[in-house]
Amino acid sequence: MAIDAVIFDIGNVLIEWQPERYYDAEIGPKRRRALFEEVDLHAMNDRIDRGEDFKETIYATGETYPAWRDEIRAWHDHWIELAKPAIPSSVAALRALRRRGVPVFALSNFGIGSFAYARTQYDFLDEFDRPYISGHMGVIKPNPEIYRMVEADCGLRPETLLFTDDRPDNIAAAAARGWQTHLFEGPEGWIDRLVGEGLISAAEAAA
Repeated sequence: MAIDAVIFDIGNVLIEWQPERYYDAEIGPKRRRALFEEVDLHAMNDRIDRGEDFKETIYATGETYPAWRDEIRAWHDHWIELAKPAIPSSVAALRALRRRGVPVFALSNFGIGSFAYARTQYDFLDEFDRPYISGHMGVIKPNPEIYRMVEADCGLRPETLLFTDDRPDNIAAAAARGWQTHLFEGPEGWIDRLVGEGLISAAEAAA
């Protein structure tokens, strides 16, 4: 089946997103587990990904849990430490697609402020033909509405979109709309899929 655009998730596809790893290094696994059990930091981040203010949301959460104020504020103040490093092979695949003239989109749960900051750290985030960022869209994956919004904006038929994401629920929601999908479990498998579809060559992906 023809593919008219390739769509990348960002977190854990192009950039590693491992907040627990950051906190394990900073405060130790035992205190990190206590923090995450008491404070639902991922739910806080979902609010940011839906469009709430990056700093205000995190700092307000810190005031709600004063015993963890500094640790919670670190989600903002040291955010780039939570979102690193880039995944070079995935970035190479993105750029190989673009050299081939294949439209490349992003579809990512990402806040307005956090994405703006990430763009200052990772130049490839400015290389998408169409960046679909949840904070600007007001809805997050796997809500079916976000996929419908992508279809409406790009004007491409669902079955011509190839989407990769590291979360099975996000992949299932895209597949339910008829998108072609690839569960990202590492860049090697994703590159194999792109090569198998005839979108890039293995040599291009390694360049």
